[in-house]
Amino acid sequence: MPELPQRIWSDEDWGLIQRGYASRDMDEKWDVFAEGEVVFLHRSWTGYGVFAATFAPADGGGWRIVSAVVERDGERYGGTDDAYDCVMLELVITAIVLGEPAPELRSKLVELTRRKPRSANAPAGVIQHSTLGLRSDS
Repeated sequence: MPELPQRIWSDEDWGLIQRGYASRDMDEKWDVFAEGEVVFLHRSWTGYGVFAATFAPADGGGWRIVSAVVERDGERYGGTDDAYDCVMLELVITAIVLGEPAPELRSKLVELTRRKPRSANAPAGVIQHSTLGLRSDS
């Protein structure tokens, strides 16, 4: 991925990211797991791997993504441009794995999705649910 999230995750966040996230029902769209410093994000229904992000310690503390790859097969993943993929990667980690509300990232996802002709008039809630899904706190 030529465009990467610029967020620095705290050591505490990194610990949670390494523990991953397993979907529990049909409204949850992502499974996330780590092997060493690489975090894998898979679609829960299909098992397709969509992202693999490599983390490294950041200067001054915390962790950041230093490289990532994304699935480009349109049948497996609907991302089509670098900005969308960057937002989606950060949003899944932030909202699904860490359980943060992430309103700015959610708004950006909706904006980028609406640029696609067939999604131009889709309600924000539908866009978020169909691409991001929910996070269960149970």
